[in-house]
Amino acid sequence: MTIKILLADDQALFRDGLRILLSTQPDIDVVGEATNGEEALRLAAKLRPDIVLMDMRMPVL
Repeated sequence: MTIKILLADDQALFRDGLRILLSTQPDIDVVGEATNGEEALRLAAKLRPDIVLMDMRMPVL
């Protein structure tokens, strides 16, 4: 079973690092990335990830 993850952080470097790290795991799939809270909510509703890894101090949250 593959775990679907949505990454949400306003720092592109941090998102890139997490995506690279998570992509090494065969049972994890990063299904989307958001740059602010509004985009994270929209993508979470659309993509239905199992887990959302979110920065709690990003813009538009």
